Amino acid sequence: MAERDDDVQVEESEGDDMSPIDSMREMIEYIARALASNPDAVSVTEEDDGERIFLHLSVDDQDKGKVIGRDGRVAQSMRSLLRVAAVKADTRVSLEID
Repeated sequence: MAERDDDVQVEESEGDDMSPIDSMREMIEYIARALASNPDAVSVTEEDDGERIFLHLSVDDQDKGKVIGRDGRVAQSMRSLLRVAAVKADTRVSLEID
């Protein structure tokens, strides 16, 4: 554990070999599974076209409304989180919900 100036102990992550894209994929999968009635049907695949990375989120048909949200607010929130993570990783990422 490391101490910061404000006397709060923070655990140091050891062996965090996960790439930024894997982290983003897992974040989207985690959010979608939390929202879905059928979390086993949730999957996130990635496609890299060289310029941009596309994350494809697939959910059960009955869960699409929950994942998209009223007026698309949940989907927009997930895309906002992805944008923040992508800027931090110096890449471009798009989320597509299938």
